Amino acid sequence: MTAPATRKLGSTDVEISEFGFGGAPLGELFVPVPESQAQQTLDAAWQGGIRYFDTAPFYGYGKSEHRIGHFLRQQPREEFVLSTKVGRVLSPTRDPATFDKGFWVGGLPFDFVYDYSYDGIMRSWEDSLQRLGLPSVDLLLIHDLDSFFWETETRLTAYEQQLRASGWRALEELKRDGRIRAIGAGINRSTAIPRLLDLVDLDFFIVAMPYTLLDQGVLDDEFPRCQARDVGIVIGSPFASGILVTGPVQGARYAYDIASEEILQKTRDIEAVCTRHSVPLPCAAIHFALAHPSVAAIIPGAFQAEHVQQNLAAHTQAVPADLWAELKAEGLLREDAPTP
Repeated sequence: MTAPATRKLGSTDVEISEFGFGGAPLGELFVPVPESQAQQTLDAAWQGGIRYFDTAPFYGYGKSEHRIGHFLRQQPREEFVLSTKVGRVLSPTRDPATFDKGFWVGGLPFDFVYDYSYDGIMRSWEDSLQRLGLPSVDLLLIHDLDSFFWETETRLTAYEQQLRASGWRALEELKRDGRIRAIGAGINRSTAIPRLLDLVDLDFFIVAMPYTLLDQGVLDDEFPRCQARDVGIVIGSPFASGILVTGPVQGARYAYDIASEEILQKTRDIEAVCTRHSVPLPCAAIHFALAHPSVAAIIPGAFQAEHVQQNLAAHTQAVPADLWAELKAEGLLREDAPTP
């Protein structure tokens, strides 16, 4: 299997493999993942040529970082690019019996507090290095500073101001001193892009949901703003939380939730076009996400080696131009959406 090509990340000097590895599933987001299976999954990614790995303290409350660090410590440091995130500081829970796992079905018994201050970001970065067992990460991202996690505008604004007044100094210091190579933001909702671009001088975004075969609303404003400033984009969920892999089956997930009938029907229509052109739905999803000129990489998650191998195979499969033309003609894809 041909190793994924590399692409430049925005205006930085960082080159990342255009097909990367998203570490959220190894924190046991939807299903438990045995340790041996997690390591086999990471090994399949490495053997397939993947050299960009992304994780975060939030993913299983440290579990994803532990697992990815265990694997990457055994690889030559100069051969991979690693990103993690700041904004949450972990501490051991006082009562494991009543510990609320939140999103995660597994993970570790650690509570967290949000902290985008100078001290909070420095502690989060140092804690991540210890969990990873590595002396450095390449890319550091402000995590989840968007309305997906905040019920009130007041709280979101307060944390934005905490970042601007205090935490941003920590990130600039780490980059200036060469301890990280680029600063990003991991976001879920597209509205965070202009807010953060107006707030701080970012190098790139990891966009968790807003740009897939099913949704291209960011082409109106958010992605053009990134292009104008040469801010790179990494697509965190090219399969839209799963439905663009599983297809429109009962219980399919979209945007971290069970897909609505409207999304199921749109997926059926897209899948029908793909079938007419003998292209698997995941293959079309991968190639579409990588076609935008600002996109440096996609980082689909996986918790089985077979998933990685199947995704890499889809990445190498050709997609005929007529497929994109038909999707646009049927109104299933925006006319202005970049395609391969």
